Amino acid sequence: MWLAHSREVNELARFARCRASRRDEKGQGMVEYALILVLIAIVVIVVLTVVGQQVNNVFSNISNGLNQ
Repeated sequence: MWLAHSREVNELARFARCRASRRDEKGQGMVEYALILVLIAIVVIVVLTVVGQQVNNVFSNISNGLNQ
């Protein structure tokens, strides 16, 4: 009887550890996705800053050419 109870306790403890590790992995995955999104946002801002000025120059040249 005692041995059967001990096995049940061990199974429950193993199940609890498994569920806890899944929750930790889920939270870790969300943090990784957030970091990737932040990195993408930084890259987009930098690219738009660099390319935005070049696009502005192109439209200014076109506008100046049309005004002449």
